[in-house]
Amino acid sequence: MRTFANPVLPGCHPDPSVCRVGDDYYLVCSSFEYFPGVPIFHSRDLVSWRQIGNVLDRPSQLRLPPSTPSSGGIYAPTLRHHAGRFWLITTNIPHGGTLLVTADDPAGPWSEPVHLPEVTGIDPDLAWDDDGVCWCTTAGIDQYRIDPVTGTVLSPAKRIWSGTPGVQYPEAPHLYRIGDTWYLLIAEGGTERGHGVSIARGPAPDGPFEPCPANPILSHRSTDHPIQNTGHGDLVQAGDGSWWLVFLGVRPRGGTPGWHVLGRETFLAPVTWVDGWPVVGPVDPVMRAPELPPAPVGGVPARDDFDSTTLHPCWISLRSRPPEDVSLTERPGWLTLRARGASLDDPTVTFAGRRQDQHDLRVRALVDAAQGRGGLAVRLDEQHHYAVELGDGEVCVRARIGPLAQRLATRPLSGPAVLRVETWASGPGMDHPRQEPDVVRLGFETDSGEFVALAELDGRYLSTEVAGGFTGRVIGCYAAEGAVQIDWFDYRALSLDRLAIATDLVDA
Repeated sequence: MRTFANPVLPGCHPDPSVCRVGDDYYLVCSSFEYFPGVPIFHSRDLVSWRQIGNVLDRPSQLRLPPSTPSSGGIYAPTLRHHAGRFWLITTNIPHGGTLLVTADDPAGPWSEPVHLPEVTGIDPDLAWDDDGVCWCTTAGIDQYRIDPVTGTVLSPAKRIWSGTPGVQYPEAPHLYRIGDTWYLLIAEGGTERGHGVSIARGPAPDGPFEPCPANPILSHRSTDHPIQNTGHGDLVQAGDGSWWLVFLGVRPRGGTPGWHVLGRETFLAPVTWVDGWPVVGPVDPVMRAPELPPAPVGGVPARDDFDSTTLHPCWISLRSRPPEDVSLTERPGWLTLRARGASLDDPTVTFAGRRQDQHDLRVRALVDAAQGRGGLAVRLDEQHHYAVELGDGEVCVRARIGPLAQRLATRPLSGPAVLRVETWASGPGMDHPRQEPDVVRLGFETDSGEFVALAELDGRYLSTEVAGGFTGRVIGCYAAEGAVQIDWFDYRALSLDRLAIATDLVDA
């Protein structure tokens, strides 16, 4: 029996939407204020996913000006395949509203966006009936008939279901025709601990809809399950006839109330059908895999030497990525970052990073700040981030927690240096749980490879429960002054029992 680890897409990969074309599965997620937008993944077994690109990878497709707030930007895309083409609809908050793009190849290129200003609300969905009519359903739950080619709305909004009475935030609708019945899947309860998935069915795409008597068909609210906030699902039928649900959840750590630091992640659960209703199977950290041929393994390399002329699609930047500010050609074999904003507090800061997708992690980067100032950062938003920074002949740790900003321990250091960040689900040497979800250690390496930890900080302050919003941590490099160049970036998951305890912590 094959098994797999849930989540199938760890790290900040929320609001999953999936479709199958033959033996291939494609999945997209929200991307919020990061550019490029809407990461897209491919799989053959619903378990092993490989990122093949980003749907919105050009400035003409994705406008995220500096005024875009953290956790603004691109919300909840829906991906579908119809009439030989891939269709993706999403919402840019607050810049541009609902937009739709298409592609022959899901790896791209994707078209310029068609805007639908009359479609209000978030979480838009697409479905077609046998007459070729395209139905767009949004949070609320409201529905429109649209022309997806021109963006023209062909009918006024109609409220087709309000979800379970007394439950807040009916959203994330997905409409399916299964046999002769139309099913409307939604999320309810908000994307926090009360999150859940509910479903209704009816004779036509616009209803009338009757709710499932067993709603919510998925929720971990008021339980001690290690996976919480389960909701925002999308159904898919596998090639062998089995049914599956992809959905978001979080893995809280630490004491009460529990903090999740990696963001909302994508999970997978089996679905069976009883009396015409879907029944979601158990959701556990280790699950029985679908009876499908295993997909080829092809993840993101642990080390990036920046030897290409383009960044791997896993790399994301804040709101935009001007080529004059983020370059792989200015100094071949190095990533050059040229400062725009003066610090990580600035929404225009030049930044390139990867979503943190492991709790126990070591990230190292060889940084040359001879022409500027910058370093290696763990970021949640403009007001919540930790960094180890190099420049002006010294290295220091900076911490920003809400309105409080502090420059911590410093050491003289010149020339290129290996900067290092470690995150631990429990503190090094601790034999009992600590209150915080993890600790973050920041420092540098000596010429002999010894880790000098300048600070060890409480990880809860880089969590959604503290900062708010909808994203998770991103770890990467930034430039706050002049030009900062990175020779290589090494990102590796760790197990506490394998990691040798580093040098003594240096007091600030």
